[in-house]
This record gives sequence, C-alpha cells and structure tokens, in this order.
Amino acid sequence: MQRLALFDLDNTLIDLDQAFRAWGVEFTDEHDLGCEAVGWLIALDQAGYPHRETFFSKVREHFGLPEPVEELWSRYRRRMPYLVHSRPEVLDGLSKLRASGWRVAIVTNGTADNQLGKLQQTGLAKVVDAYALSGIEGIRKPDVGLFEIAAKRCGTTLAEGGWVIGDNLTADIAGGRAAGLRTIWVDRGTWPEHEHCTDHVVRDVLQAMEILHRER
Repeated sequence: MQRLALFDLDNTLIDLDQAFRAWGVEFTDEHDLGCEAVGWLIALDQAGYPHRETFFSKVREHFGLPEPVEELWSRYRRRMPYLVHSRPEVLDGLSKLRASGWRVAIVTNGTADNQLGKLQQTGLAKVVDAYALSGIEGIRKPDVGLFEIAAKRCGTTLAEGGWVIGDNLTADIAGGRAAGLRTIWVDRGTWPEHEHCTDHVVRDVLQAMEILHRER
C-alpha cells in the first residue's frame, strides 16, 4: 500500500471546538447577550447544524438580532481563521511524515473562504502536499470524489491505497472506507452511541501519525 495520508481539518488537525468557544465569548460580548448565551451557542453547535445559515437563523431568532443571517454568517467566516490554532507538534508531525516518504493532503468540508483561511493562518497549507476543499470543488465528504481530487494532487490515485484520518464517522471514516482506504478515527467523545468500523481508534491525531510511521 502506498504512503498516502488524507487528513481531515476541523477537530482533527485543529481544535475547532476551542475556537468556537472563543468566538462565542466574542459574539456574546459584542451583542451584550450575557454570560449564559455562550453555553446556549455551544449547545446549539453541538446539536449539529452543518449548514451555518440554519445555525445563524436560529441564533438571530433566539436573540432577536437585527443583522441579516448572511451578515452574521459572513462575519463568522471571516473571524474563525484567526481563532483556530494548530499545535507546533502537529505541524512538525506532518512535516516528518512527508520527510519519511508520505504524501500528505488535507480533505475538508466547508466554505472556501473559511477553510482556506484556516489552512493559511495556521500554517498547515505549508506543511502538506495538497488539499481539497468542498467549498471549492463542489462536492462534500463522504463523496469519494473529494478524496480522489486530493490523491491526484499528491501525484497518485486511490487505486493504490492509502489512509484517511478524521473525527467524523460518516464524512471521514465511512467516506474513507468507501474510497477503498484504511482509516484512523480520532475519537473526541462526540459519537458515544454510534457503531464504527475503522482500522484504528485514537484520541489525538499525533497518535494517528505514530501509527502511520509504523506502517511499512
């Protein structure tokens, strides 16, 4: 099997939950919503609204905000890249994988401006061979096509095998298996009742990198 590693971005290479909490504090302060509003925003986020237009529609209605939904969503997208961080050891780990012969790409769902901003601001764009963003390509994980684009940009194809590493059992793990790839699930405790079928389960992406280094 070839050394191809396709990493998810949010809550895999970066802690999006931590960044969201920081945004929530800023947002509630800006709109003078009170300290309990942060917990409400986090609960709404954890309830699972992948389309942020829906999320901000609920936020606007709940707090009676005057701004249009698109403005709230647009400001969120512009701000979030400056709130996310990638740990130095994660950046170093990706560099070491490439130095040892791995081709490394990031495959992520999300709007182009938001996700590209995260890649650039964290420095992740500089330590991988390629990336494929759903907001640019027009297809979303678990669609195999997004993984195929990433593999092609790494100079190979999915037919030669590889790995998908991510925290989402549907988009990353099921998507990776559908693409014929091996998978490592980064279990952050957000899928407690879900069955899973994956090659490895880890708590941190650094552990996933250690597994890849042991592969021959």
